[in-house]
Order: sequence, then structure tokens, then C-alpha cells
Amino acid sequence: MTSETRHRIQLALLAAFLVAAARAGYIFYQRHQDKLAVERQKHAGDVGYSNPDYYVNPKKLYPYDLKSARQITQQPVWVKEGYRYSYYPYEPASKRVDFGHDVGTLGPIEKLAITDVVISSNKVAGQPTQVVAVFQKEGKTCAVPIGYEANGEYKIYSDEMFFIEDPHDLYKHWSPDVWQAVEQHQIKPGMNEMQADFAIGMGVPDGGDISYEKTVRYPNGGKPLVIVYHDGKAAEIKPGTPAS
Repeated sequence: MTSETRHRIQLALLAAFLVAAARAGYIFYQRHQDKLAVERQKHAGDVGYSNPDYYVNPKKLYPYDLKSARQITQQPVWVKEGYRYSYYPYEPASKRVDFGHDVGTLGPIEKLAITDVVISSNKVAGQPTQVVAVFQKEGKTCAVPIGYEANGEYKIYSDEMFFIEDPHDLYKHWSPDVWQAVEQHQIKPGMNEMQADFAIGMGVPDGGDISYEKTVRYPNGGKPLVIVYHDGKAAEIKPGTPAS
């Protein structure tokens, strides 16, 4: 065998080896991608668009000044996060809000009829003028801040605070059992975080949670609860520690 023939055979073997290695690498890559696809599909109901809640698109008003903010008086509103927003006594004649003495906090999915939107100074040095929504509660006139005005510029966040459509209609795909628990301000195993928010108000998640397990602490209007979610569903429900 000549040296030239030997060289050609070596080149052919090298080429065959590279082709085999490339094919093996491609097969490994495809299997890895297939495994990832299976995992994504497995968890699609937790974080993907297979959850019907992701298709709900609540209407917003996009207020940008006092006049546009008064659109909120044209229909009832429902509180998005209970036990988060404090409200205060309001004197209609003077349009004065007693920011020094809060009456309480708005409850989960509490329905309100906003009668007016006004500006009112909280008389705290360095604080901007407040934009407040006025409503009646238990026979008293109250106001809750929904934004502020500074140097002629308004920042109004009522769209983040309220639904302007009935949540029962927005989330009509929820089962009657879930809605019954929400209306009774109760949590049942299997409820998701949004359903829990509707039932018992805002929650504060613990830091460092992993994707499939999450612990959230709920003040719940002075009756704190701790909920551990597995794959987005309430798995453990236990009493929390009251705030000191």
C-alpha cells in the first residue's frame, strides 16, 4: 500500500468519524430539546396561556387628569386588592380629607359607588396634593387616595386599584364552589393565587421561593394566613402570625 493510498484511507476514516460524531451530537441535542418541550408542556397550565385567567383583559379608563379621573363615577367599581388601601373621613362642604385618622382599609372585591373625584391637600410637608375618590360607606362619606398632583402634573393609579367591570363576569369560568369561597372570604385547597387575592386580599410572597413552590403571607384583615402553593395551587393553608 502506497503512502498516498494510506493517506486517502485515513482521510476517509476521519471524515466518517466526524459525520458519526456530528450525528450523535444532533441526536443528543434533539432528545434534550424534546425533554424540555415535555417539561414545558407539563407546566403549561401553571405559567402559560392554557390558564383561562390569562385571557381576561379587564377594561381600563387610563385617567390622566382630574376630569378623566371622574369617569370612575359612571359605574360601580370593585377593589382589586383587599386590605391594601386605607380610606379616610371626608367633609363634602370643605372638600377636606382627614388624612390623620384612617377609617379602615378597603376589603377584597368590595363594591363601591364613587360619587366624585377631588383634590385634597394632606398638609404633610413635602407631600404632593392627593387625588381622592369619594364614596359612602356605612352612612358616612369617605375618601380613598387614587393618585396625586404635583406641579400641575397628575399621576392617577385607579386602574391598578379597581375593576370597572363585575369580576363575576370577568372570571365567569371559575366554578361556583370557587366563587362561593371568594364571597365568604375563605380559602380552599386547589385555589390559585388570584382566587386567593379575591377571597382574602393582598399577600406578600416569601423571598427565594422556587418556581413550583411558593409561600405567600396574607394579613387578611387582622386574621393572617400563610398559604403554600404547589404548581400554582394552594396546597397548605395555615394560620399566620399577627403583626406586632
